[in-house]
Amino acid sequence: MTDLAQLELDLINAIGSAETAAAVEELRVAALGKTGTISGLLKGMGALTPDQRREQGPIVNGLRDRVQSALAARKAELEAAELDARLLAERIDLSLPPRPRRRGGVHPTMQVMDEMVALFAEMGFAVAEGPDIEDDFHNFTALNFPPKHPAREMHDTFFLTPDPETGERKVLRTHTSPVQVRTMMSQTPPIRIIAPGRTFRKDSDATHTPMFHQVEGLVIDRNIHMGHLKWTLETFIARFFELDGIDARFRPHHFPFTEPSAEMDIRCDRSGGELKLNQGDSWMEILGCGMVHPNVLRSCGIDPDEFQGFAFGMGVDRLAMLKYGISDLRPMFEADSRWLAHYGFSPFAAPNPASGLS
Repeated sequence: MTDLAQLELDLINAIGSAETAAAVEELRVAALGKTGTISGLLKGMGALTPDQRREQGPIVNGLRDRVQSALAARKAELEAAELDARLLAERIDLSLPPRPRRRGGVHPTMQVMDEMVALFAEMGFAVAEGPDIEDDFHNFTALNFPPKHPAREMHDTFFLTPDPETGERKVLRTHTSPVQVRTMMSQTPPIRIIAPGRTFRKDSDATHTPMFHQVEGLVIDRNIHMGHLKWTLETFIARFFELDGIDARFRPHHFPFTEPSAEMDIRCDRSGGELKLNQGDSWMEILGCGMVHPNVLRSCGIDPDEFQGFAFGMGVDRLAMLKYGISDLRPMFEADSRWLAHYGFSPFAAPNPASGLS
């Protein structure tokens, strides 16, 4: 028989000297594997006499158990040391302040509205505001809407419960044009204003929501004509998209409150999933505009034979989508902080036409 005491001593010393879990595994295979030293001793028991087996069996089995225990203990020791090393290397020093994390940001709608205000302010426009809840006169009648116009119907407009005494139904304003009416009725020309704010219509899809934002503009003065309107809008759109110029066209259209009326289109290329302005063969409608209808001027107490003017209106949210690559309007109003973290702007970077808008 092999000198079991010496074998055990050699194995225990080798196990204790192993520096990696892989080395411990090699020793286990060498001692306890199918062709291992101790496995060979156990297989050799069959060649011994019964008396020899009774004597040697407990000794060899004890050797096997002690070697297994030594292997398990060394493996656990090495794994614990490896874990301690990883913990030491990967630990976070909680005594240090956390990395700065931006909390919130400016919504793209508000960013674009600020950009628009900055550009129009540079062109001499003042900002005017009005109530979200309007009466029929300011929202429809003064703007030359005929009595049976579709915008006056329930399927297009949000009406409030009729007043129990007068029967009047207030309306969530369908545009910011009532601000123009209020301004013309309270000020004498010349007038040059923009009216940013919330508006409400019964629309809901990828590019329409029941509540959205508009900026409308109004200029009233003597000798105002379409050339002034065209220059103002082409200058604004080019500067808004930060281009040297814009390739635009004005298509005849109809609005009750302007005559003549037009929709402004800009040339674009939509191929490749990216919007490119001033190139390609496509046209995209960007806003509506026109010369203020004489009936609107009369309703507001302004003589249309002495003063003329132009007006325009555009969707703030839609311009934000076009400029900043937002594919769907609806998430803009879902109050998801993850969406805002992606599309939001720093509150410390206010739009400035001199240093840059976006």
